Amino acid sequence: MTSHTDVLIVGAGPAGIAAALTAQQRGLTVCVIDKATFPRDKCCGDGLTTGALRLLQQLGLQPSTVASWKVCRDVVLRSPSGRTVELQLPDDGQFAAIASRMDLDAALVDHARQRGVLVREGVSFVDITRDGDYRVTTSDGVVTARVVIAADGMWSPVRKALQPDRSPYLGEWHALRQYAHNVTGPASDRLYVWFEPDLLPGYAWSFPLADGRVNLGFGILRGATQKVGDMKPLWASVLSRPHIREALGDAAVIDDKVSAWPIPARVTSATLSVDNVLFVGDAASATDVLTGEGIGQALLSGMLAGAAAASSAPSRTYEREMRKHFFADHRMSEILGRILSNERLARGALRIIDGGSWRKQKFVRWMFEDEPRASALTPRRWHRGYLSSPGAY
Repeated sequence: MTSHTDVLIVGAGPAGIAAALTAQQRGLTVCVIDKATFPRDKCCGDGLTTGALRLLQQLGLQPSTVASWKVCRDVVLRSPSGRTVELQLPDDGQFAAIASRMDLDAALVDHARQRGVLVREGVSFVDITRDGDYRVTTSDGVVTARVVIAADGMWSPVRKALQPDRSPYLGEWHALRQYAHNVTGPASDRLYVWFEPDLLPGYAWSFPLADGRVNLGFGILRGATQKVGDMKPLWASVLSRPHIREALGDAAVIDDKVSAWPIPARVTSATLSVDNVLFVGDAASATDVLTGEGIGQALLSGMLAGAAAASSAPSRTYEREMRKHFFADHRMSEILGRILSNERLARGALRIIDGGSWRKQKFVRWMFEDEPRASALTPRRWHRGYLSSPGAY
């Protein structure tokens, strides 16, 4: 079976669906394929920043369609010294939410279908060739397309087919996730970030979900003090620490399943396009190198690719927009990451943040990417209401 579409998207995660909805809005025919059948789990921290929420709103997704969606206002940071900094997000809209990727990604696929996007589940990418348009062989036939958008993860099979001799890539960070239920401590409603001295520049987290569940985990920088192979015993040590047990509550039950995954965060040096094949999300290594957050970055890169697909020069347009929206913020995050890798500087940064209500209010919105990370250094992005506008939804 052979079919034709203007844009073929490989991968139906947030990046792929964002690309599909955006391309369709510009009058293009779109087909999305994914080897998985939804709902499916994706190892992730499940946190949605303000930036991600604003993009989901632009795409038309309603929180009520995501079963595990939980809005969070209270944020607790713990310094390497043990100092606790309590922050509160505004209540005029949503500035932070948590939703399991199983629920979020399935809701996005359903939303795209309701908007008329063709999404074919259980269909794998096999190969790609070009003779004018692209000819993509899948496990279910052949699709020809003018533009291909690869939203197929950090080890992108599409990129491997186009550039088979590239050396293996392991990511800048590695993270581990585990769920807990029956959480009765303050972590049931508060979002915790623990800057443990032995994890710097990484951190541990607890993000509250619905029904007394939380997403727990930690991330480490590859090549730093801790080794990826030691993450499971290290995690057992982290979970046993009194301040973490206190946050979870005595009755909390840690689920058996442990998941780990690499985090790609090198967007400034990654392959963003090959002719009219555009790479988005993890395939573009677009994750925030400071926090490891990737959903907002996946959505934005997908939307930029979907818009670029409608232009006369998709690759040039997409790369220009990615440089505009990502590169300065990536470099800022790299600088901040070097600061946080030093325990003394990390402690000093938390002391500064804890220096008054105005600082706390502005920092917590900046932390949740209410504005681009490096917007203070990029005047073209200044606007009225900076860090004071209402939240999403």
